[in-house]
Amino acid sequence: MKLNTILPKTLFGRMLMIIMMPMILVQVVTVLIFYERHWDTVTRYMAANLAADMAVIINKYSEDQSPQNFEATKDYAWKYFFFEMEWENDGIIQKGENLGHETYAGHQFMISLQDRIPYPYKIDLQSDPERISVSVQFPKGIVKIKSNRKRIFSSTSILVILWTITTSVLLFGIALIFMRGQVRTIRRLAKAARQLGLGRPAPDYKLEGAREVRLAGRAFQAMRQRIHRQMVERTEMLAGVSHDLRTPLTRMKLQLEYLPDGPDKDGFRNDIIEMENMIEGYINFASNAMAEETQNVDVIQTIKDSIASFKNGPEQVRLNIPDQNIPDIPLRKQSIRRTVDNIINNALQYANQCEINIEIDEEQIQIIFDDNGPGIPKDQRTSVLRPFVRLNENERSGSGLGLSIANDAAISHGGYLLLGDAPQGGLRVRIQLPI
Repeated sequence: MKLNTILPKTLFGRMLMIIMMPMILVQVVTVLIFYERHWDTVTRYMAANLAADMAVIINKYSEDQSPQNFEATKDYAWKYFFFEMEWENDGIIQKGENLGHETYAGHQFMISLQDRIPYPYKIDLQSDPERISVSVQFPKGIVKIKSNRKRIFSSTSILVILWTITTSVLLFGIALIFMRGQVRTIRRLAKAARQLGLGRPAPDYKLEGAREVRLAGRAFQAMRQRIHRQMVERTEMLAGVSHDLRTPLTRMKLQLEYLPDGPDKDGFRNDIIEMENMIEGYINFASNAMAEETQNVDVIQTIKDSIASFKNGPEQVRLNIPDQNIPDIPLRKQSIRRTVDNIINNALQYANQCEINIEIDEEQIQIIFDDNGPGIPKDQRTSVLRPFVRLNENERSGSGLGLSIANDAAISHGGYLLLGDAPQGGLRVRIQLPI
């Protein structure tokens, strides 16, 4: 079993484990050492001392077993040892009457009495919650000696346990408060990075937390600014080039009207139309990278509007709406609409039927486009997602930006665009968008 399988998965859990494990180990070792010293040494000495004191009283009485000596011994026991003594005339100790000797302290006490009292005896450690008693058999009766339970049962063990638990809970609470504050800043940084990956703004992020977290936050802000600057520069360049090309193209169209009709004029007109389509593709590609506000978008309605915008869309494109509810999700509406338009346009250009299915789970929504066209070979599915790449270089229509625009839009939303084989034998385009 690998260590990673049993370790906490979150940073908060691992930080908590790093702090708590040494503290728990120290507490456990402390408790074990205390109990070993307490039960094996302190309790043994306490039992031995109590047995020795009782042996002094028994020996003092055994020298003269008269009633007068019993009273004197009783006073002596209370004065010097705080023992209470009772006399039971003609009493006889029965075998097997010891109570409470099963405990460790009781067992040590019995061993100590065996070495010091030469008379039959029994101990009772259970009947009275405040006292322990030892009954010693003499020829004329039984002498019962009572002592406080604290002479062999110490309350320090309970205090140590309570102290250990209390300090552990207190330290755990303090560590929890401080760690939550540190992890909160990391979570905010991760949330801001995720928002950037999904193409959404994170204006409320600010530098806070420990020095290392602030350093990572500064690096994140610098990266966000560089990405934004590169996108703006690319957009402005493509938009500027496309705009500049429209001016000479317009002059060419005006000059075309003065040419006599014929094959040359028709070919010239087709070239101009192709150039217009290419410029339109460049503009769409640039517009896809432009900053657009994120809003809650009805995906189903967006697809329906895209289908209706095509001349033969409603007849050739079929949309299968799932039974489950599709919530509005935060997207850049124009970017997603342009993506759907490009995929449907490719399908209608190379196939005569396109089917759209929608799947949704707790984390993402998938839009699946299947057509019955020729498809794309597996070894070319990666290259067609790059800008200005066309499978057939002899084609005069298209700029090779359709799938590239769709791919960029999916990635900018934190999703993916995947190409595969459709059940109808054509191309399957799968767009995955996080919810």
